[in-house]
Amino acid sequence: MDYEQILLRLAPCGLDCSRCFRFHDGEIKQLSIRLAELLDGFEDVSERLASWIPKLRSYNQFKEVIDLFQEGDCHGCRYGDCILPCNTKDCFKEKGVDFCFQCNEYPCNRPPLARQWRYINDIMRQLGVEKYYEKQLCVPRYSSPWPE
Repeated sequence: MDYEQILLRLAPCGLDCSRCFRFHDGEIKQLSIRLAELLDGFEDVSERLASWIPKLRSYNQFKEVIDLFQEGDCHGCRYGDCILPCNTKDCFKEKGVDFCFQCNEYPCNRPPLARQWRYINDIMRQLGVEKYYEKQLCVPRYSSPWPE
């Protein structure tokens, strides 16, 4: 994947927007749509089976989460869609950079440039954006090994 394609996926902080549960065309959304199709009508079955399989008593809550995952409508931080309260999505535009590490003020004290985001940007600066992108694909989106 080339740099311009990566820009459509990675946020200025380095997190992969395309693997977020809110991303408009992400795998989580697509898999949730498919799972909902496969489970269509299971509400009635789950009620009947709940006395034998107590975890199925929570099926409706599970379905609400799957429904939420199907709503993914965010195009990423670069487009101002992100639901997270973050200054980075505006700052990179003001500074005229693609990623935080490219800014002449990096590392800065602007919240929420948390330790893991600084770590990510240091890795991008060291490896290059393309190599970092490939490397981060091997890390689950929500259980990253980045320092807290």
